[in-house]
Amino acid sequence: MRFTLQREAFLKPLAQVVNVVERRQTLPVLANFLVQVRDGQLSLTGTDLEVEMVSRIAVEDAQDGETTIPARKLFDIVRALPDTSRITVSQTGEKVTVQAGRSRFTLSTLPANDFPSVDEVEATDRISIQEATLKELIERTAFAMAQQDVRYYLNGLLFDVRDALLRCVATDGHRLALCETELETGTGNKRQIIVPRKGVSELQRLLDGGDREVELEIGRSHIRMKRDDAMFTSKLIDGRFPDYEAVIPIGADRLVTVEREMLKSALQRAAILSNEKYRGVRVEVSPGQLKISAHNPEQEEAQDEIEADTQVADLAIGFNVNYLLDALSALRDDQVVIQLRDSNSSALVREASNEKARHVVMPLRL
Repeated sequence: MRFTLQREAFLKPLAQVVNVVERRQTLPVLANFLVQVRDGQLSLTGTDLEVEMVSRIAVEDAQDGETTIPARKLFDIVRALPDTSRITVSQTGEKVTVQAGRSRFTLSTLPANDFPSVDEVEATDRISIQEATLKELIERTAFAMAQQDVRYYLNGLLFDVRDALLRCVATDGHRLALCETELETGTGNKRQIIVPRKGVSELQRLLDGGDREVELEIGRSHIRMKRDDAMFTSKLIDGRFPDYEAVIPIGADRLVTVEREMLKSALQRAAILSNEKYRGVRVEVSPGQLKISAHNPEQEEAQDEIEADTQVADLAIGFNVNYLLDALSALRDDQVVIQLRDSNSSALVREASNEKARHVVMPLRL
């Protein structure tokens, strides 16, 4: 096996795949990339048995073959070489040589046959979607996923497919984020799948903001994303996601319209003196304004007042300030609408111009 290419061209696929490879491994071969050269194309594969990433690139001076090379070492070597380097990788026996100019590195290998491959995904549903749209759906919801919750199905992102509608939903039990998009061609099916946290973060890292179409294949226990230069596969979480639509407050008819950046700044200022453990802020709504206050065990207090377009009177509600700030950061419009019912009910936060993205934040007792 042998191939040659420029450093910049080699670094991109290496960087895409190296994050999947765990530093501590149960199987030695999982610390390696599977490196395959066929018909002038190099394919790099990394896996941790849950998530698999394959990246492909055209190479010169190619001789077909396959082997596995220590992932982190290869990545660090290529990253440390000078920008304009031309790199040649060649295999002799059980060793691989990486050569660039006067630099030469010899790495040990393991047989390609030992490398585990993810089962073939028998796709029951296929979705074509613009790459930028998929990236936006994930970015605007993934922050609300739970972390190491015993309710394991919350430690992932729900992809809810309803014929020609795709929704991403995440919740940690205290707040919920939802973002949806219309699909050009419907699947004709209803399907809910939960992609685990690591799969979500790797997919998010892989996606560019381009206009090109990517294909999602959903199987019984896997999801696969195909693009001309890469393929990503993740196992799914085997569990039932809670009925999130029951959480979205109905009858929250008390509306507050406010400038997003202004509200965000006021919350950030109040947060400085909020309780470090509960992060509570109190929001009092009166016609034409919001009063935001916070205090901590040291008897320190912050108060801020901002203008708001609202007719609501005599309503005070407590929130975890971080959850509100996360929701505001995920929205895009200049104006946001907060829908409230009473001081014990969740608030719905959305953009003023549309309901494509919705955020639910539970109240705090202050």
